[in-house]
Amino acid sequence: MRLAFSRPTVGPAEQRELFSSYRAAGFEGVQLKGSQYAAYLREPERFRQEWGTDSGVVSALITGGKLDAEGIAALRQTIAFAAAVQSERIVFCHSVPRAGVTVPDLRAFASILGELGAEARASGVALSLHHHYDQPVMHRADFDLFFSAVPRSTVGLTVDTAHLVKSGVTEIAALIRDLRHVIDNIHLKDYGDGEFQVLGSGSIDFEPVFAALSEIDYDGWLCADEESGAQIQAGLAASIKFLRSGMG
Repeated sequence: MRLAFSRPTVGPAEQRELFSSYRAAGFEGVQLKGSQYAAYLREPERFRQEWGTDSGVVSALITGGKLDAEGIAALRQTIAFAAAVQSERIVFCHSVPRAGVTVPDLRAFASILGELGAEARASGVALSLHHHYDQPVMHRADFDLFFSAVPRSTVGLTVDTAHLVKSGVTEIAALIRDLRHVIDNIHLKDYGDGEFQVLGSGSIDFEPVFAALSEIDYDGWLCADEESGAQIQAGLAASIKFLRSGMG
């Protein structure tokens, strides 16, 4: 498994600190939040000039939106940017409330994302669905329905441990085993007292999660998605220590 780190930043100084620190901390990549690259979507070369050509910096681009005409156009633009900066993967958060989403809706979303995933692959970029609390793929049955409707090998799954628990899905290891054929990215995030926590500080039992990943021979990115509000250096240090301990 390759280890990545993801964290929101405020302003260029924090972003520069993150980019200059993640490798020294023991990570191989960064999975960028939308605000960390959105200003450069039409100017990928300017992004590379300002932030360098280290492939780890753009190991994945996290984005979000709807799948209406405007959202599809925005996602296509992100795909083009990802190809230009040689990012491996786009991690898509479907920003639509779960309430009112029907079975036909989920199948329609799967069809649209499948088409976009095929376009992304043709550009050398993978497209991965990042489930969230209060988004269309939220409950355990949603995963099965969505991925039964997606054309094979077009859309992967980014598993987020904290969003699963927040959504009431506590059998994380079982989901990993059942959906091993589509999982292409893991976001490890802790959760407790209704808040995201530094890894190891919340209430999630990660031992079965690491066991399941080992059982399915997972060899993709394992990303510490640090959204607890901790300082960059503290988050990097705590996260790498936790990951290395869990991986044995």
